[in-house]
Formats: sequence, structure tokens, C-alpha cells
Amino acid sequence: MQARVRPADDVVFRTVGDEVVILSIGSGLFFGLTPPGPRIWALIEQGKTLDEILAVLVAEYDAGRDTMKDDLRRLVTELAHRGLVTAVPADRT
Repeated sequence: MQARVRPADDVVFRTVGDEVVILSIGSGLFFGLTPPGPRIWALIEQGKTLDEILAVLVAEYDAGRDTMKDDLRRLVTELAHRGLVTAVPADRT
């Protein structure tokens, strides 16, 4: 959970209400995030590690640490699978 991800180079995004809409220019894929997804996206943009993101989520949301950890991993895996985020090399942290 010390890993970091960042938005992929060909991704643009916009906050609309309490959601984030992500567009991959390269693939044309649209992807929407509903709470707590927008909060996770904002923390990814800030360069936080997955552990740091998890700590924020646990502090801000009424859910257990294990549940939040599973949800975070699931979302980051989905974003990576769709090419919307990329891993930040360890030497660039």
C-alpha cells in the first residue's frame, strides 16, 4: 500500500456536482466516480500513497478500515485496468 498512482497522461476529468467524470482521450472511455470515488481521485492527484489515501478515508467516512481498504484496492485496480491511472515508479515518490 506504499504504491502511488497518478492519472494517465491521456486522461481529462471534471467534477460535476458530487461526481467526477473521467475521459480517456486515447480510448474514448468515459468513467464516472460517485462518493467516495471523487475523494479518492483528489488524493491520487495530490500524489498520496495508497496508505495515505486509506488513512484519510478511514478518518472521513463511517466505514471500517478493512472495508475501506478493500474498496480502495478495488477502485484503483479498476482504474488501472481501464488505463485511467498509471503506477508512479518508486524512484519518483
